[in-house]
Amino acid sequence: MYLFIYLFVCLEQVMSGRSHDLREVQIPLLQAPPPQHRAANHTPPPHRPTNHWPPSEAPPPTGGALLPVQGGFRERFVLPPDDKYRCEKCGLVLVQPRQTECGHRFCNSCITELLSRPNPVCPADREPLFPDKIFRDICCQREILALKVFCRSETNGCKEQLSLQQLPDHLTVCPFLEVPCPLGRCQERMMRKDVPEHLNWKCKHRETSCDFCLCKMPLADLQKHKETVCPAFPVSCPNLCSSVPLPRSELHVHQGECPKAQANCPFHRFGCSFKGLKDELKLHESSSVSEHLRMMSSRSSALESKVEDLRVEVSDRFLSLPGLSSRLSETEVHTEDLRERSRQSEHKLTTVQKLLSAHSEKLLELEMEFRSVRSLRDEVENLRTRITALEQTRTGAGTSHALAFSETELHNHVLETASYNGTLIWKIRDYTRRKQEAVSGKTLSLYSQPFYTSYFGYKMCARVYLNGDGMGKGTHLSLFFVVMRGEYDALLHWPFKQKVTLMLMDQGGARKHLGDAFKPDPNSSSFKRPSAEMNIASGCPLFANQTMLESGSYIKDDTIFIKVTVDTSDLPDP
Repeated sequence: MYLFIYLFVCLEQVMSGRSHDLREVQIPLLQAPPPQHRAANHTPPPHRPTNHWPPSEAPPPTGGALLPVQGGFRERFVLPPDDKYRCEKCGLVLVQPRQTECGHRFCNSCITELLSRPNPVCPADREPLFPDKIFRDICCQREILALKVFCRSETNGCKEQLSLQQLPDHLTVCPFLEVPCPLGRCQERMMRKDVPEHLNWKCKHRETSCDFCLCKMPLADLQKHKETVCPAFPVSCPNLCSSVPLPRSELHVHQGECPKAQANCPFHRFGCSFKGLKDELKLHESSSVSEHLRMMSSRSSALESKVEDLRVEVSDRFLSLPGLSSRLSETEVHTEDLRERSRQSEHKLTTVQKLLSAHSEKLLELEMEFRSVRSLRDEVENLRTRITALEQTRTGAGTSHALAFSETELHNHVLETASYNGTLIWKIRDYTRRKQEAVSGKTLSLYSQPFYTSYFGYKMCARVYLNGDGMGKGTHLSLFFVVMRGEYDALLHWPFKQKVTLMLMDQGGARKHLGDAFKPDPNSSSFKRPSAEMNIASGCPLFANQTMLESGSYIKDDTIFIKVTVDTSDLPDP
């Protein structure tokens, strides 16, 4: 089921496959969310991790600690830095400088924090901030890394003055830099030049040797080692006998021979609780023989009782074995049945996947045929409209003369409305009726009259879906740009590379036009030399929200105006 839904969504996106590539910065004509775009015949570049240092200025591996986590550099500079090197947010010297569209500079961490806020603005001039309009200022970063600073260990006596670029390497060898004890366990900090003296005389965790067993260990562990585990450390007998102190490793042997050592009666495990010296223990054994025999007899009776209980339990479990065996056989049969069902299900799933794969190929073929049929249907609809107009203007002077006259009039109208400066202003009347025809599926899209970049330039037109297309169907107005086959294509440069601006005109006094711009993708078939009457359209499926369009001042007298501008400033002559 999920695979079928995925194929259906893919088919819908392919059928609506009209979008532009390499979307450029949106024209800030209206303070509204920018329209979303869908690229055709274009694979987005893989994500690349940001390198905050330019290749020629990359810091050494030891310089990671140079960069503060938040804000700018807090070093003491030899000369006061120029204000152009200071962050507009934190006021410190820039770290990984970023420049905004309005020309102000920020630390990378500062601009990231600003962009995380809703509706971020530049604190210097209150201009809105957009992530795609902020870039790395490599030149400024190089100048900052060349500024002279004092060593961080200046208060400890270091007199070095060096550039920020050189500071990380210097800090790795600076004799006045405070460092922790290299042994790791010591919490003291000292200047690097004092480390040898600390390790030799002051550190509590420096290595030393036990005077008794000669084992090496940290000085802080030496006393505990002597008191607890040193095998050669002299200890006294715990029984307070008259023997001299002896090594800890020999104490166990001595306790077995010590005349004051107490021991348990050999019949302790049968219940005898007597404990005493060796001589007392021998006397106890000779005087308590009958008591010891009674204890052994009682323990033997208890063991026989437990053995009988175990025999009864084993017999009961043996009787239940046939029932368990039968249940085990039934479980094995049921498991085998489940395995067979699983194999059948896997076979059915494989068959369904093959069918879906075949259906997906057929759906793609049908989509291509449907696209051709839809184009033909649009052409037939245009012809039907022309024929209706010709029939209404036909007079009694003869049908053939009226048709020829109407064709000539239509051709002249197209020539009169054609533009040769790369700008199209398209007036669409009867918006309500045409929108309803789009909703009902009668006329999904409308084509504008052709316009040109020059008299011998590119031929183009616009295409609009009043009820949306693809992702914008039913919610947005979709607007596309189309490259058409012209008379002078053989003299022009291909693929088409001129910047295109799409705009919905605001007819109110505020003139808050809604617009978007893009540069064509040279690898897209939409901008190669046309082999048919026109190429696949490219533009914005989510160009304008219908609610905002119909509630604003974009519609007057049931008419809307669409403007398409092609940048011809760098266009060479044919």
